[in-house]
Amino acid sequence: MRAKVETVSVDGLPVRLRTLAPAGRLHDALVPTVLLVHGIGMSHRSFARSQQALARTHRTVAVDLPGFGGLPPAGRRLDAEELADLVVRAARSRGAGELVVVGQSMGSQVAVEAGLRHPDAVSSVVLVGPVVDDRRRTLFHQAVDLGRDSFAEGPRMNAVVLTDYLRSVRQYVRELGPMLRYPLLERVTGLDVPVLVVRGDRDPIARHAWAARVAAHARRGAFVELPGAHHVQEHRPVAFADLVAEFRRVETLERLG
Repeated sequence: MRAKVETVSVDGLPVRLRTLAPAGRLHDALVPTVLLVHGIGMSHRSFARSQQALARTHRTVAVDLPGFGGLPPAGRRLDAEELADLVVRAARSRGAGELVVVGQSMGSQVAVEAGLRHPDAVSSVVLVGPVVDDRRRTLFHQAVDLGRDSFAEGPRMNAVVLTDYLRSVRQYVRELGPMLRYPLLERVTGLDVPVLVVRGDRDPIARHAWAARVAAHARRGAFVELPGAHHVQEHRPVAFADLVAEFRRVETLERLG
């Protein structure tokens, strides 16, 4: 299964799309697209294994946001609202129809905004290791928790984190403020679409009590823990893909019934 990789410009900002799908469905707009949005400092590589697993049965698009994954920095901060518009417009410009938006870490903020701002395009959202815990909303807390997470991730994921961070320092610094200030609980409350919150059971960044609160604030929320750390989608890619598929199946049955 080979990925189609292309960079599109939206309002002058580059967004890279890495598309994987079952045979014959790469350009099928009638098949819902699972849109994968990485966290701060990261790239599509944080979904490498889980995208492969999801693409067995779904059309998938993993993005690189402006300034990340080797793309040129935007030259300014981009808040979650603008990033949501960018990724939805980029995906739809390449034929995507219905979207299931999966956001990891800071990408969870983008996923929430995509659901709020584009209800015509987004049928559901999946929040993986959502941030930022409103009881740990400081750079000190985030640095300590990130350091602790490095001991749980393993060599491969730590290598991805380190090399992605080095490529994105300028945009990373710009996005820290908007990420820390984003009122996730308040914004999740406004979503009309189903929300699945997924957390690794060893994640020191999105802790159990916080992730459970996020799910409880959603009108139609569910909360699941899988074995793993902050990047749990990579620790358990098949289990994660099966979870997303089951979530979509139940959500579709509810809409039809």
